[in-house]
This record gives sequence, structure tokens and C-alpha cells, in this order.
Amino acid sequence: MMSKHFINHDSFSLERNYTASPDRTYAAWSDPAIKANWFPKADEFEFRIGGREIVRGSEPGGPIYTSVAIYQEIVPDTRIVYTITIDKGETRISVSVVTVEFNSEGSGTKLVYTEQCAFLDGLDSLEDHMHGANAFLDELDKELNRAN
Repeated sequence: MMSKHFINHDSFSLERNYTASPDRTYAAWSDPAIKANWFPKADEFEFRIGGREIVRGSEPGGPIYTSVAIYQEIVPDTRIVYTITIDKGETRISVSVVTVEFNSEGSGTKLVYTEQCAFLDGLDSLEDHMHGANAFLDELDKELNRAN
């Protein structure tokens, strides 16, 4: 008899070029007021090693999704590494390690976003994570262009 519990592992990496400098791009991730302009507003935002960022949300009439990021390493203007869990209601659906790198490219930033994922029991997917990451990286671009 096969267990109903299983894990699918996957990873992806996205690169974006922004006209903003690495310090401005990093600030958009580390400052809660700026981040709330391009990413869902956090219920809790503690940007420090060991700190948490908690975001809850749902579609109308749908289940509540809760993501909890815990910052594992922060090197200002250079990189952020965090783990993130995502729950659908009371059920954990994925666990990931995320690395965000801020590299100087001319007067702008080459951002590299890498996510290593464990999708639990078929309840989450690589496609959903890639879609979400692409969407918020597009919003980050809009925010950085607004700030110019």
C-alpha cells in the first residue's frame, strides 16, 4: 500500500535587470514600507537574521494561505537567504529555501532569485511558485521605476 504522503523536489532561478542600484533594490526588500508597495503587506516583518516575515491572504471565499519566511542570512546590498513555509489553512503545502542576490551591473542591479522547493503531498507546484515569483519581481520593477 502506498502512502498518501510524498514530496516532490524542484528548484528554479530567475534573473532580472533593474535600473536601480543594488542598495536601492536591496532596500525595497528590507524596508517594510517599501516592500508593501510591491509585495503583499506583511502581518509581521522582522528583517534580521532569525527574524520572521508573515503574510496571510486568500481569494474571496477561499482558504487562507499563510507564508512564514525566516531570515537565515543577510548581507546588506549583496544577498538575502531565507526559508519559507506555506500553509493552506492548517495544512503545510511547501517548504523552500530562497536566495536573493543583488549584483552590480553598470549603474543598475542584476537580481538573481533562486528557490529550492519541497512540495508536499501534491498540494503545491513549481508552476505556482514560478508564477508568483515572476509576478512579484515584475511589481518590484514597477516600484523601483516609480521611485526614480
